[in-house]
Amino acid sequence: MKNFLRLAVAAGISLSTMYASAQTWTLDSCVAYAVEHNIDVRRAVLEARQGQEDVTSAKDAFLPQVQGYASQNFSFGRALTADNTYANRNTTSFAAGAQLSMPIFSGLRNLRTKRRAETSLLALLERTEAAKDNVTLNVMALYLQALYTSEMLEIERLNLQISRDELLRRQQLLEAGKIPELDVYEARSQVSRDELSVVNAANDSILAVLDLRQLLNLPEDSEMVPAEVDQEYGPLIPAEEIYTRALQINHTVRAGHLEARAAEQGVSLAKSGWLPTLSFNAGLSSNYYRTTGFQNESFGAQMRHNFGKSLGFSLSVPLFDAFGTRNNVRRARLQQESADLALENSRLNLRKAIVQSHAQAVAAAKKQMAASTAAESAAKAFEAMQVKYDNGRATPTEYAKAKTDYMSALAQQVQAKYETILRTRILDFYYTGQ
Repeated sequence: MKNFLRLAVAAGISLSTMYASAQTWTLDSCVAYAVEHNIDVRRAVLEARQGQEDVTSAKDAFLPQVQGYASQNFSFGRALTADNTYANRNTTSFAAGAQLSMPIFSGLRNLRTKRRAETSLLALLERTEAAKDNVTLNVMALYLQALYTSEMLEIERLNLQISRDELLRRQQLLEAGKIPELDVYEARSQVSRDELSVVNAANDSILAVLDLRQLLNLPEDSEMVPAEVDQEYGPLIPAEEIYTRALQINHTVRAGHLEARAAEQGVSLAKSGWLPTLSFNAGLSSNYYRTTGFQNESFGAQMRHNFGKSLGFSLSVPLFDAFGTRNNVRRARLQQESADLALENSRLNLRKAIVQSHAQAVAAAKKQMAASTAAESAAKAFEAMQVKYDNGRATPTEYAKAKTDYMSALAQQVQAKYETILRTRILDFYYTGQ
């Protein structure tokens, strides 16, 4: 077991050396890379492109439709003639032409469809930005988690080094005959426990970096080391002021506004089914016909002589459509109510997130101040205890307690530090959008 722990500690140090030679990533570079490569963001971009195609299709609906046609037919065998007798006749016919259809008034359907498609596109663009915001917040949390686990690993290594120094000291005292051999065994046992703690902390650090790499969608063969973040931040802005500002710039809320507007436009679109439609039609056509046993004009002559033109208007007035339009309007209104509720829910969630983060930031700042003071006191207490212990005026139990208190104070200080950084940056992100 002892040899296994030593190998594991060596592996942890080896991984640390490997990361030291890897590329250093700042928080901003991680966010920029994640926004560009994250799967959720890329999917949102594709949905926005589909929305752009919907707008293009809605605009194209105003254009006329032109169709050309041509047909060639052959007939063989007996057929009824003009004098009401049957005779063997072979006939050939050819027809060709073009038709144009253009909407003049479509019950405002095309216009309302275009407006709703444009509003939906704006909502999709806001959803894309909201996806980037979510990725930014997730990257921020995992980035700071990676830094936190890295510092916790350093604390565990410091703890292990102190235990090893104590083991060496006791071995020297044993050789001098000043302590029993049991004290050395206890020191070795403590070193083994601390080696296991280092292994666990190293694994936590590796996993934290792995989570960050997976969120960034980095290639499997790439390595990264998070750089330290700026710990300077000003006084906290009141939560209500942050919320008022966030309502204007938060992409999720703005997307909700646009989706509610698109749902309202959907009601108007559904009502278009009650309005009449008017369209213009035009056509050009000609044909050629040839029957055996008769004198037939040439192909060119017949195509000229049979050339025809047509113009017309088509009006459709809905009288009764089995309540189809009425039902469509009702469904559209339900969708509008659903969009309004979704908008209200996004506002409530935003307020909850800001108020909660603000309270956590205040608590974390207070905790950091207390933890810093406690860490300084614990460091001085442990230093004094080391002097007493070296001079034989303190027991091993008292020494171990002072060491444990010192390590615990350092851990709480690091935890409070990164909690404060995270909550403060989240609030700043809600306030500035960056």
